[in-house]
Amino acid sequence: MLKALSSSCFQGRLRLSARFPSAAVNVGEGRSPLLRVLGSLTSRRGGSSVFWRKAFFCSEPDDGSEPLAEAKAEEESEATANVAAEGGGAEEADSKASSAIVSMNPRPEDYLSVIALPLPHRPLFPGFYMPIYVKDPKLLAALVENRKRSVAYAGAFLLKDEPEIDVNVASGETDKSVYDLKGKELFKRLHEVGTLAQITSIQGDQVVLIGHRRLRITEMVDEEPLTVKVDHLKEEAYNKDDDIIKATAFEVISTLRDVLKTSSLWRDHVQTYTQARSIQFHIGDFNYPRLADFGAAISGANKLLCQQVLEELNVYKRLKLTLELVKKEMEISKIQESIAKAIEEKVSREQRRYLLTEQLKAIKKELGMEKDDKTALTAKFRERLEPNKDRCPPDVLQVIEEELTKLQMLEPVSSEFNVTRNYLDWLTSLPWGNYSTENFDVHRAQKILDEDHYGLSDVKERILEFIAVGKLRGASQGKIICLSGPPGVGKTSIGRSIARALDRKFYRFSVGGLADVAEIKGHRRTYIGAMPGKMVQCLKSVGTANPLVLIDEIDKLGRGHAGDPASALLELLDPEQNINFLDHYLDVPIDLSKVLFVCTANVTETIPNPLLDRMEVISLAGYITDEKMHIARDYLEKTIREACGIKPDQVEVTGTALLSLIENYCREAGVRNLQKHIEKIYRKIALQLVRRGLSNEPEVDSQKIDLQESSSTSEEAVEIVGDGQIGKNIDASASSVQANEIVSEETEHATSHDAAVESSEEPEQVATNLLYCLTIKGILHFFVEVANKGTNNVGEAVGSDVDKVVIDVSNLVDFVGKPVFHAERIYDQTPVGVVMGLAWNALGGSTLYIETTLVEQGEGKCALHLTGQLGDVMKESAQIAHTVARAILLEKEPKNQFFATSKCHLHVPAGATPKEGPSAGCTMITSMLSLALNKPVKKDLAMTGEVTLTGRILPIGGVKEKTIAARRSNVKTIIFPSANRRDFDELADNVKEGLDVRFVDNYNQILELAFESEDAK
Repeated sequence: MLKALSSSCFQGRLRLSARFPSAAVNVGEGRSPLLRVLGSLTSRRGGSSVFWRKAFFCSEPDDGSEPLAEAKAEEESEATANVAAEGGGAEEADSKASSAIVSMNPRPEDYLSVIALPLPHRPLFPGFYMPIYVKDPKLLAALVENRKRSVAYAGAFLLKDEPEIDVNVASGETDKSVYDLKGKELFKRLHEVGTLAQITSIQGDQVVLIGHRRLRITEMVDEEPLTVKVDHLKEEAYNKDDDIIKATAFEVISTLRDVLKTSSLWRDHVQTYTQARSIQFHIGDFNYPRLADFGAAISGANKLLCQQVLEELNVYKRLKLTLELVKKEMEISKIQESIAKAIEEKVSREQRRYLLTEQLKAIKKELGMEKDDKTALTAKFRERLEPNKDRCPPDVLQVIEEELTKLQMLEPVSSEFNVTRNYLDWLTSLPWGNYSTENFDVHRAQKILDEDHYGLSDVKERILEFIAVGKLRGASQGKIICLSGPPGVGKTSIGRSIARALDRKFYRFSVGGLADVAEIKGHRRTYIGAMPGKMVQCLKSVGTANPLVLIDEIDKLGRGHAGDPASALLELLDPEQNINFLDHYLDVPIDLSKVLFVCTANVTETIPNPLLDRMEVISLAGYITDEKMHIARDYLEKTIREACGIKPDQVEVTGTALLSLIENYCREAGVRNLQKHIEKIYRKIALQLVRRGLSNEPEVDSQKIDLQESSSTSEEAVEIVGDGQIGKNIDASASSVQANEIVSEETEHATSHDAAVESSEEPEQVATNLLYCLTIKGILHFFVEVANKGTNNVGEAVGSDVDKVVIDVSNLVDFVGKPVFHAERIYDQTPVGVVMGLAWNALGGSTLYIETTLVEQGEGKCALHLTGQLGDVMKESAQIAHTVARAILLEKEPKNQFFATSKCHLHVPAGATPKEGPSAGCTMITSMLSLALNKPVKKDLAMTGEVTLTGRILPIGGVKEKTIAARRSNVKTIIFPSANRRDFDELADNVKEGLDVRFVDNYNQILELAFESEDAK
């Protein structure tokens, strides 16, 4: 019956197609006159488009779906009979038209070769729309041409992934690779099973497809565009009344219903599918296979899992696969719902809190319990300003009042409100007229300075002078002091000591590398993130208007596009200008005349002259060996020992070891490197002590240890002794406590008799406890004896811990390594042509040998060759020395023509060290004359001084450093220019001790001192 019905429907479709208007049959303008007649008959008969649609989609489904209703078939049969009643001529025309329509509008199952369209992301299921983009122009043109010829079908096949590409990772390269694939390469990448898709529309390169039925590729027909032969697949026969299939289908429907309740995206998919079915009735009824396809299509599962559903022809297996997919989607929907719920609760809670807070503010404001933000801010600023209001300058008070009035008129949401609020915050936070009380006790200040630093007499004397002047005047004025010296001499730390001696607040900031003027003068308030300068921040931080401000590394100021900070410091460090210091941010004058500025610098040459002129420079030359010994003993060693947790009786560093450490490892002018080496020594000592098993942690009370030991052995004692031996059955824990009390009292009073007298217990109980205690003590004594016999080595180790760790010259290398510096003195007695000079460097001072030797001699050989990395000034000094030496030799020995006939070579070791300066002139002359006269200079002699062409000796710098270097090399006699006598007299007595210093004005005096006769010696 179904076949007959399908056959009649098909015949009806063929005949009714002739009655449909010409637009329904896409044959173009060149259609036959017979079709025009059939069209006019159809229009006269009143053919309906709805009737045509029902007749057209009446074909027998090949995918397992049921045929259309029998009523529709009967209706179509009647329509066919009415058309046949028109007459014999009409029937002949109908038969011809029917054959033409079949050739142009074949059924979907009649397509045995189709154009293959690759799908990169998901397979297309029957009954679903899918838009794709076709980038290949030839393929797009072929689809358009087929659609014009009413061949609006193609095969949609999922594209296989490349082996190295992860399926779960999305990549933008997928589409590009799809568009590049063509011909056989594309054919190999396609899955065998796909979908016959109808092309519903083509707009540009977008093609919209709707799936019809499953296909399987059999072979390739054409490469460009890729055309393949296909077989139409049908589902395997199944029993619709099978309980398992029904249960599975119902579970799928139930899960889908649950998912649709939570996911709006799924609801959109269902709506699209419903619209497609309402328009295209030929996709079949919604049966079990369609249910499986529906669930897989709208799920967000992996494309390979969806492809498995598409390839599965067994209905039950397909339903199971779909059920797994929708179950996963259900779990994802639950997670999504929980996340959305949590976020919604959080947002709702925050909104509720905000609303309640605003309501509370409004209620408090109405009741007068709380003021609004602007009123509260104004009250806070006025309250902060109140303590200093009387001492605040009038112009500052006026600015503050104006800003407070302005704040009341601004809205809190405006940007100007925040600018004004921050400005008032800074204005009211400064200590206007608030000065800390200073201590003018000179003796106390002297004590504090001596406690913190050894030496530095110049700095200490200057600070004591400042205190004395302040005491006589009753008030102190600000000063600008610059401490200049090499690294590690205590420039920064002395600033803290000065502040402590004066009872002033201390604030430090470094200007090393500073290249922005705004760091000193502040930013303009109009800039985003504007802030005041360092001085305003300092005053707010310390809370007083007369702190001690330490400006570190002032010799390392930078200069960039943002201005010159050195020029900005001119106003800050000028006593005549800083009384009205103007910060760009505050824009009101600030009195800094009471501030004591202490600047630090390594060298003063890099400080601009206008800035250097405003500061009082105090030079810190460095420490000699004796001073370093005192600093190491009294300051560094004590501090480092405490920091390492070592007791004084556990370590001893001998004086010879410290002296060797200073001379061979730490020759720098400062003591920072010495501190590092002492720290290294004590760290290694701490490691040795810990390896020996020694610990300086607080010991546990011995009585508590005895109690714990007694408690731990009491139970064993009870078991050993027994109730009968003790004489009375007592509780073990109670007896343990009583025994421990007696043991502790014996330890404290040294007698058991006193403990028994003090006890208030019964005589029998006391006796029992004593017996029990003696038993425990005996057992403990026994175990201690056994332990001591078995641990003799441990006892020896403990005994060795008592010995001190001694550091002397013999084992110093084990702690700090090999010496860094070697003896500067090369010769005990300098040979002919070699003289010791004195030089100044970054380490303080050093001795410097100048050597002159003869290269060749002969007529016209007068020349001088220089080596040793000498600078330009030193090279000029050598030329001057050569000229002066020739003049002096000619004057002393007219017959000696050494310089006129000799080529000399002058060298200054070490060759790798650059050397510069004019103070080696007299040393070079002496070296040349020693070679010319063939006489060595006096033993233990060193000299320094600049020489003119006339033989005058000019003053030099670094007297203290050079004197210290001479003492380090065991020099007995030093020659200085007479102009440096005052510098030498200012040195400490311990520096000058044991030195024979000669001051000269002319080189002839040096010649007499350097080449004394044997009788004079």
